[in-house]
Amino acid sequence: MYNIVIVGVGGQGTLLASKILGQLALENGYDVRVSEVHGMSQRGGSVVTYVRISNDEPLYSAIVEQEQADVVLAFENLEALRALPYLKGGGKMIVNTQEILPMPVITGAAEYPENCLERLQNSCDTIVLDATGIAQECGTYRAANVVLMGVLAKQLPFSRDAWLKVIESNVKPQFIQVNKDAFMRGYEL
Repeated sequence: MYNIVIVGVGGQGTLLASKILGQLALENGYDVRVSEVHGMSQRGGSVVTYVRISNDEPLYSAIVEQEQADVVLAFENLEALRALPYLKGGGKMIVNTQEILPMPVITGAAEYPENCLERLQNSCDTIVLDATGIAQECGTYRAANVVLMGVLAKQLPFSRDAWLKVIESNVKPQFIQVNKDAFMRGYEL
């Protein structure tokens, strides 16, 4: 069984990532449940997605409880810090270095927390990467989600080719190659 929490900010591609992961699990004979919590996603707010995958027992709930996630896939620093309570002991945090200021910070009502990455690295097994920069090198910053999926792929039992096939079936034809390149860059890290 694999419990994965995907967190980010609206517009970063968290929902596409969960769709890819869910389809991948189904196509490989696993039971899967996906649950999305959008918040103010259309206005740059937090987005949390739970993905539960099982090959040995039926799943009845899509919700990942606190301290139950095998992996937290974080598209932004502060969202990673917020999701830390979901990670179980021995779990892995995969974090994009991108910082997106929430509205209270933009308006001056709050401050962006200092040392998010350092705090995460002191708390759990953490893989940190500039997925946005890597995606830009592949052709578009918008493929940062797929770079992160490439890193996640090494934590799950699905073949590289199975991932690439599902990515190809979920992105527009004109973006297939850039997304495949982005996935491979993450996969090779």
